[in-house]
Amino acid sequence: MSGPFVIAVPAKGRLQEHTDAFFARAGLELVKPRGERDYRGAIKGLPGAEVAYLSASEITLLLAQGAVHFGVTGEDLVREEMPDPDAKVVLIEALGFGEANVIVAVPQAWIDVQSMADLDDVATAFRIKHDRKMRVATKYLNLTRGFFSKHGITDYRIVESAGATEAAPGTGTAELIVDITSTGSTLAANGLKIVEDGVILRSQANLIASRGADWSEENRDIARDVLDRIAAQARARAFREVRTRFAGCDEALLAEARERFGVAAPLGGPTSSGMLTLHCPPARVHALASFLRDKGAQGVTVSGLDYVFARDNPLYAKLEAGLSR
Repeated sequence: MSGPFVIAVPAKGRLQEHTDAFFARAGLELVKPRGERDYRGAIKGLPGAEVAYLSASEITLLLAQGAVHFGVTGEDLVREEMPDPDAKVVLIEALGFGEANVIVAVPQAWIDVQSMADLDDVATAFRIKHDRKMRVATKYLNLTRGFFSKHGITDYRIVESAGATEAAPGTGTAELIVDITSTGSTLAANGLKIVEDGVILRSQANLIASRGADWSEENRDIARDVLDRIAAQARARAFREVRTRFAGCDEALLAEARERFGVAAPLGGPTSSGMLTLHCPPARVHALASFLRDKGAQGVTVSGLDYVFARDNPLYAKLEAGLSR
């Protein structure tokens, strides 16, 4: 018998709230049977699955070790804290929350520094003038080294930041920083600006699979179930269901609707009675309804969708491809 299928999720804050909401939308309610203070939970109606509530860094570590199957954490932590991450994990799906960019920021007073090439020139001049290398305050040591190496910058040294990184230039402990930012407002408040080509990584929370976990047949079945529901809910968000029936409803009309409005006919073409069910992108619904009425439809109904299950599951296919590498 294999062990339980474990999904590690953030233990607190807005990341936990967003993660709970993400799984709930897919019909995967995360519950804590032993109370809110417990750091172990379950997925309602999905036996064999456990939920571990951890910090983002702990989730990253356990994914690397193969101690959990799925985890929700930021791509920035994966790329920073995990050596050779592509050999250890599979990034299944970006979740649309926890967004933050890892960036290079310099003092606004450095008017001659607009690009990383400019920064390279300034770094060389700084070393010659001060007989020491420019200091970069950051918590992202590996991402910084890789990005600066990519741009050929060598005249710098890293000052590991333990507190508010954006304050380092103002307090004189560093000349520039590498940090995360969502809006840039904190940087501006500290007199800093982002170098134009200085975005190291556009990060957000991801659903991530560990390649080193126990991928028994039972655990693959649970993973398929979880990813099937997530994919079905994502498809549902991408469409509205449009239904109509009229005598002129035929295959030629369906082909034109596909071409003009990007619709799909999930149940096939029109029935013998002229009934047609279409899935249409939300932004095209009104135009499609007008088209159908122009063709003879007396009534067109539009409704939201909860889930759209398909034979193919791109998320599970991505998992299988990643595990087989």
